[in-house]
Amino acid sequence: MVGSNKEFSPERRDFLTRDYSRGFIGDVGYQIQEYRMGYLESRLQVLDRHRQQDRYIHAGVLATMADHTAGYAAFSLVDEVHRILTIEFKINFLQPAYGQGLICKSRILREGGRVLVGESEVFDQRSAGEVLAAKALVTLMSVHRDQIKKVAI
Repeated sequence: MVGSNKEFSPERRDFLTRDYSRGFIGDVGYQIQEYRMGYLESRLQVLDRHRQQDRYIHAGVLATMADHTAGYAAFSLVDEVHRILTIEFKINFLQPAYGQGLICKSRILREGGRVLVGESEVFDQRSAGEVLAAKALVTLMSVHRDQIKKVAI
């Protein structure tokens, strides 16, 4: 795994863990399970609000989880003055998710320079066990925080 021989400081780990669940992500309910350099595992306890009309977990919930978790796996590998933005992602939904929870395992496949490539697997936690429900390939860009355009709301 990329970055597996590196460590980050406890302060950096605390920052990334707090930052992961801000705003919309916190509202949805994603939480970190395991965090290492270049790897992040997140979890979601599925509620009725996460389901679509046929009671499956909404595809947008899985896609957001795959994208955001890969982004923070990448965030662990860049200098503190950089931010991570998604350039592109492709997701394959392998089967409908309908269980009581989701687990997303994201790892960075390529780091270095400004572009990083990650892979996310989203597992549906069913009573019979975990089933791979979706797999995503996520392309990310490391951007110095001074280059991030400030948005006035």
